[in-house]
Amino acid sequence: MKTFNIFQKKIRPIILLFMLSPLVTVAQTTYQLSQTASNSVKVMGTSNVHDWSMTSKQFESTGTFNFNARGEMTDVTALKFTLAAKSLKSGKSAMDGRTYKTLNATEFPKISYQLTFATVTMVQAKRYSIQATGILTIAGKTQSLSMTVMALVNADGSISCHGSEQLMLTDYGIEPPSFMLGAMKVGNNLVVRFEFDYVKASVAK
Repeated sequence: MKTFNIFQKKIRPIILLFMLSPLVTVAQTTYQLSQTASNSVKVMGTSNVHDWSMTSKQFESTGTFNFNARGEMTDVTALKFTLAAKSLKSGKSAMDGRTYKTLNATEFPKISYQLTFATVTMVQAKRYSIQATGILTIAGKTQSLSMTVMALVNADGSISCHGSEQLMLTDYGIEPPSFMLGAMKVGNNLVVRFEFDYVKASVAK
């Protein structure tokens, strides 16, 4: 009888593990940006004259999103993003040219982000808050960046992400530029707002 009880104690956790395993199974899926007009990155700033903004729709991004057997997002294990600096447009060629010069876009043509760690929290069905920490590189200068990204898993399996983050030009060794012979001086603080739609890499078009 004693031997049987010991056997029960040893075997019960194993049986329990097999019973619960479907709930913790993780599926890793690689996603990339869909070819939709909704994808955008907008940079907004201030000056002593007026507020301004620049927008880009020319960038690339891939990520690995993990889901459990219930279809719930559990983790983001990889994500990278690159944007061509000269794809940022304000609608004013003079400002664009000055911005590219300030960013030293000829020597450093890409702005990039590489995820290092993420924590996923479900806020309601199919909606998640992702606390992402990664490395952002602008004009050849790299800084750690933490931000909150809101994600929605759509009925077709695509993932819509959006968020915004504040940056300071001087953190990246960039002196806030001036325009019109110094009459317009750009502020040091920027807000970057983004909207991304990801689809499974195998079905991306």
